[in-house]
Amino acid sequence: WTPQEKLLHEARLKAKAKRRLRRTSSRDSARESLSEGTEPGPEPGSPKGRAHDRRSRMGKGRGLPKKGGAGGKGVWGAPGVVYGYQEPDARDPNYDEVAQGDTVYATVVPELEEGELEKNVQPMVLEYFEHGDTSEVMELLRGLNLGSRRHAVPSLAVALALEGKASHRELTSRLLSDLVGRVVTPEDIAWAFDKMLRELPDLILDTPEAPQV
Repeated sequence: WTPQEKLLHEARLKAKAKRRLRRTSSRDSARESLSEGTEPGPEPGSPKGRAHDRRSRMGKGRGLPKKGGAGGKGVWGAPGVVYGYQEPDARDPNYDEVAQGDTVYATVVPELEEGELEKNVQPMVLEYFEHGDTSEVMELLRGLNLGSRRHAVPSLAVALALEGKASHRELTSRLLSDLVGRVVTPEDIAWAFDKMLRELPDLILDTPEAPQV
C-alpha cells in the first residue's frame, strides 16, 4: 500500500470503531433505564407533556379524574353501581300521570285484509285435504284475526272443494260442520253460501259442474 492508502484505511477503521462504540453505549443506557423501571417521558414544558397532564389548567383542583372515573353526561356511571327504584318525579317533562300504575301488555293482531285472508287460509285448506285433521285447521284459524271476514273462510273452502275431487268435498263438509260454533257462526255459513250462489256464473268458468255439485 502507498502511504496515502494506508492512512485512509486507518481512518476508516477508526470511524468504524467509533460507530460501534456509540451503538453499544446507547443500548447499555436503554437496558439500564428499563431495569430501573423508568421510562423516558416528555419534557414538562413540551406540548405532548401538557396534553396528558391531569392537573387543572385554571390552577384549581388536584388533577384527579372527574366524578371518580364515572364518566360525563349521558353515560351509565361508575362500574359496579346498582341503582334502586326511584319514584317518578311530577316535575319531569316526561312524566305522564295517566301512565302511572299497573301496566298491562297485550298482543294485538290486526284484522286480515281480503287479499291476506286468501293468502293465509288457502294453504290451510289445501293442507287439510292431505291430512284431514279439522282441529289443526281450527287452531290455525284462531291465530288469525278474521274479524268481519269470517264468512270468507267457508266460501273459500267450498270454492277449493269444487275444483278438487269428491273426497275433498266430503272433507270440506266435515270441516264446515266442526267450525260452526267454534270459529264461525251459522250466519257466517249462510252468508257464504248466498255469496257463492250469487257468484255461480263465475264459478262455472272454472268448474262447469258447479251447479250440480
